[in-house]
Amino acid sequence: MARRIVRWLGIAALVIGYPLLAHYTNESAHSGNLGALVAIAPVVLIALVLAWNSPRRSVMLGVLVLSGVALWAGWSALEQHFGLVYWLQHVGMQLILFMTFGRTLISGRQPLCTRFAEAVHAPLTPQHEIYARQVTVAWTLFFAVMALASTGLFFLAPLATWSVFANFLTLPLVALMFIAEYWVRRWVLPNMQHTHILDAVRAFRNIS
Repeated sequence: MARRIVRWLGIAALVIGYPLLAHYTNESAHSGNLGALVAIAPVVLIALVLAWNSPRRSVMLGVLVLSGVALWAGWSALEQHFGLVYWLQHVGMQLILFMTFGRTLISGRQPLCTRFAEAVHAPLTPQHEIYARQVTVAWTLFFAVMALASTGLFFLAPLATWSVFANFLTLPLVALMFIAEYWVRRWVLPNMQHTHILDAVRAFRNIS
């Protein structure tokens, strides 16, 4: 129990602390070095985990070392443009989610939200299947809009404005989308046994 509490506290600190620190570096005019460090930290950590778990661990770790040398050589440029790294991370995640949902709408494939619905409500009625496909379309459009909004704000607005959107509004907007879909589902499918709103989140976690 204590280990689980410590783990969740660590996750909470990361979820809250990293956006605050990232926003501080975006807002401050004298945080180039810190901004570069914070911006590349998630990339380095993910790359290190993937390299360590790779069947060719020594080769991948060697590539990481060479990449580290390249980062060191171009550190001054990274300090001046670390905001680009933040933007690439944010828009990249939105595009990954956009493609994750969107590719399941291709003819012959099962829409992703239909898979989620089956994990919770199987078997589905024809009406529920149609609704689940429409929800998949909605999520696909949502992440496309998020990517476009992120790009527009980054290149057309001050960096601090984009940072507020990326660091403080992204998760609330996703949560709002979940809540809106839940209430729309209750209205469109009134005869369906409605489960807890977090069941959709659990289904996404279990299937993905």
